[in-house]
Amino acid sequence: MTVRYIDEFRDRKLAETLSRAIHAEADSGRSYRLMEFCGGHTHAIFRYGILDLLPANVTMVHGPGCPVCVLPIGRLDQAIQLARDHGVMLCTYGDLLRVPGVERATLLKARAGGADVRMVYSSLDALALARAHPDRQVVFFAIGFETTTPATAVALLQAKAERFRNFTVHCNHVLTPAAISGLLASAREAETRGEPGLAVDGFVGPAHVSAVIGSRPFERFAAEHATPVVIAGFEPLDVMQAILMLVRQLNDGRAEVENEYTRVVCRDGNRKAQALMDQVFQLRPSFDWRGLGALPASALGIRDDFADFDAEKRFTLSAPDVADSKACACASILRGVKKPTDCRIFATACTPDTPIGACMVSSEGACAAYYTYGRYRDAAPVAG
Repeated sequence: MTVRYIDEFRDRKLAETLSRAIHAEADSGRSYRLMEFCGGHTHAIFRYGILDLLPANVTMVHGPGCPVCVLPIGRLDQAIQLARDHGVMLCTYGDLLRVPGVERATLLKARAGGADVRMVYSSLDALALARAHPDRQVVFFAIGFETTTPATAVALLQAKAERFRNFTVHCNHVLTPAAISGLLASAREAETRGEPGLAVDGFVGPAHVSAVIGSRPFERFAAEHATPVVIAGFEPLDVMQAILMLVRQLNDGRAEVENEYTRVVCRDGNRKAQALMDQVFQLRPSFDWRGLGALPASALGIRDDFADFDAEKRFTLSAPDVADSKACACASILRGVKKPTDCRIFATACTPDTPIGACMVSSEGACAAYYTYGRYRDAAPVAG
């Protein structure tokens, strides 16, 4: 199917039809707790008022699907170390500049203090800066799920082909299927300790990630955890159709991977992009995630063939193990255990202008979505 018009996926009458179908097929005698992993879906749900079109027993749980949000403070501190202590030109994406690190330090504050920190829109922008400034060491602080990983691979391949001596990458690319498995494993561990844990019946699977890796990697997860996954696009009708498909799977007792986003995603994904990733990156044995802790085989590191372009090997960096602010519920929000409105500093001390946690900073963070679209939704009506 070729998409020509976005309006096709925002049609009000079709949304009403899908809403009636979800109401009709959702069994009133049970509940449906569905997690949208990707922050893009969270923002679509709030922006288009999808929650108001669902029956009361269909609940959306907001997952950790924002790579800026799940980056632990220790890794962010390494970016600040590079810019402040090693005198490099530190390049990264805009969202990361405002995320608070150790003692509320940020890359923006480091820049205000004289460090050379640059916002770029792609890894190739960082490579272009290295080409234009051969006398400077340029570090691209790479972050993202599988969506942005191929672009980082291209930059590294180009740097090697041109024999750059002043360009390196600090790699923080993480893997989505491992994170979903980690979520459920964390929930089981919480249950054994008698603590509140994540209770999810199905997942709305990520769109852009799946365009790269395909739907196949989620099949093993669905089988092992007996939990259905429906890959969905970001438009409101995409999300509502995925919810209907999950409701039908749960009613039938099925746990399969289905693909609603067929106009973009196929089972095998983008094989060329996958080949680029395999050529440049390798699995890390373990990687720390904010809120989820250390997850095995959940992130990528740079292969030895590209060691000359690995910032973690070129520069001496400390890796502090720093806990999140005790006042911030970001870790619990990322695990889906709490909603942003359950955090006692949400929309008071913590706002987009004065963020305490990463979930309020990122354009895909759950707290940012609640603040922008939904912070008044659950408020009690004013008498009068």
